[in-house]
Amino acid sequence: MNELKDKNEQYNQYLYKHKPNQSKGGFGRIITGLLLTVIVIIAAAFAFIGYAGTDNKYSKMLMSFVKDLSPKQQKGFNLPILQQKQNILIVGVDSNGKNADPFKGTRSDTMILVNLDPAGHSINAISIPRDSKVYLANDFGVQKINAAHALGGIDLTIKTVEDTLGIKVNKYVVVNNDGVKKLVDALGGVPVYIEKDMYYNDYSGGLHINLSKGLHVLNGEQVEGYLRFRKDGLGDIGRTSRQQWFVKAVLEKLQSPSVIPKIPEVLNIASTYVKTNLSLYEMSHIAAALRNINMSDVEFATLPGAPSKKGYISYWILDPEKTQEVIDRMVYRDKPSPSDKKLVAGIMYSFDKEEEAMKIKDELTASGYEVNCIGRAHLPHSQIIGHNAAVTSDFVGWLKKQVPEVKSSQFVYDPIRMYCVHSDFTIIVSGS
Repeated sequence: MNELKDKNEQYNQYLYKHKPNQSKGGFGRIITGLLLTVIVIIAAAFAFIGYAGTDNKYSKMLMSFVKDLSPKQQKGFNLPILQQKQNILIVGVDSNGKNADPFKGTRSDTMILVNLDPAGHSINAISIPRDSKVYLANDFGVQKINAAHALGGIDLTIKTVEDTLGIKVNKYVVVNNDGVKKLVDALGGVPVYIEKDMYYNDYSGGLHINLSKGLHVLNGEQVEGYLRFRKDGLGDIGRTSRQQWFVKAVLEKLQSPSVIPKIPEVLNIASTYVKTNLSLYEMSHIAAALRNINMSDVEFATLPGAPSKKGYISYWILDPEKTQEVIDRMVYRDKPSPSDKKLVAGIMYSFDKEEEAMKIKDELTASGYEVNCIGRAHLPHSQIIGHNAAVTSDFVGWLKKQVPEVKSSQFVYDPIRMYCVHSDFTIIVSGS
């Protein structure tokens, strides 16, 4: 008991010495997109070399970054596809001072568990809210999950995630947020759809946000403002949602050949601010697996739960039953039992999309599906949100063929957030 008390005291002392800097708070939420950026951009480098050959001028430039490969691997650049599913834990950590070790004693501000199925050419991504109340591994007691990295680094973080979710983490990537703006700028900016006008000034914290609604190519500083904006009433979950959309925007940009010349600069930044146990050759396997994956088909989810507050401390209390349902679906890829029951749809649309929403309703009805409600809502992105386990990625793939208007909509699984009572899935029709 005294040992547990001592460990809790360690974290309390850490919090006292590392009080959150208002100018940086929340910035780590853009890490996730850039963590995936680093993985995918390095993997894309290998894919490019495998496609263009080693005599290409860009290939020669990239070859200088593969010193850890064996001569045989460097010569051939064959890209065998992994045969087993992989769980990759992506962690973004905060800053602890300009001259400090970028990974020591830092809290995890972002966590995403990526399940990669190379054989099935699919990716599932689960956001783990940083305020999730869990029991930290190694007898550190009940804390927010973001305390794990501060107390025991990536090893304690992985062990806690494994114990909490009952899964095995195969690989990890950790990024310090000091390199985030540099990485965005190195990519030449990232196109992001701003769902509403965002204006905010914090003169004491040095934060100034001035973003107008619409599609914009944001630089690093603007991306920081977009993902730190919190005047939407949704708190940490709202920022998690924007983080997921940012991931999608980054991954779509990486499919452009124009990114190739920028890879060396990105790798130089990554060498300082990114830590991973993925070898470059393992990333080449990932590159092969990612070649045929359409980023709009990546399925996202957030661990289900509800907000709670104890004194001044905010927690996210995980729903055990719904969380297990998400893990079974997203990690273990469980398929629901076949059923003859027709799924019920709901449709929500933004104010300028009523005509499109009615067309989708008619197409669903013609296909034999009930639409039990249709209404207007201020929602920023077009999505297909599954509430019932029977709404699988295979069903969504079929739906996109039957209803062309939803072909580019992102699929999100959320068994808790329902816009229409008794709907099995909701189609969001919006401006992006």
